[in-house]
Amino acid sequence: MKPIVSIIMGSTSDLPILKKAADFLNQMEVPFEMNALSAHRTPLEVEEFARNAQARGIKVIIAAAGMAAALPGVIAAMTPIPVIGIPINSTLSGMDALYSIVQMPPGISVATVGINAGMNAAVMAVQILALGDSELAKRYDSYRSTLSQKIVKANEELKDVKYDFKVD
Repeated sequence: MKPIVSIIMGSTSDLPILKKAADFLNQMEVPFEMNALSAHRTPLEVEEFARNAQARGIKVIIAAAGMAAALPGVIAAMTPIPVIGIPINSTLSGMDALYSIVQMPPGISVATVGINAGMNAAVMAVQILALGDSELAKRYDSYRSTLSQKIVKANEELKDVKYDFKVD
């Protein structure tokens, strides 16, 4: 089995955020790989990865970084593969990373999710892949139906929450 999604983190300290992405891809039965590469500390390795990803069969890249957060943009500059950026909250409440990832120049885009939103990055990757994979689309649709079921159940449980001035 070859990976079709690549999860790249700027540092293994980002792993708790990327674990959410990996867990969701695993749940959706999407083959993936995980690597730690830094745009600033391992630029040659990042370039090699980005330039060869498509030939290796990678369809979507999830790239997470904090602070200057150049990793997603640098990868996007070197591959036509969709890149989903995850800003990591390491300094400045993650706003520095968010601005770095989301403010790409015209022609080089990075789809950007919220700060520390590893799960949403994986959801977006699955949505992209499901466009060309009907079985994955069915698994994703099934997952989405559980989201509404959770809210309906939670709403029902709220009926049992009692307050002196709560009107039922």
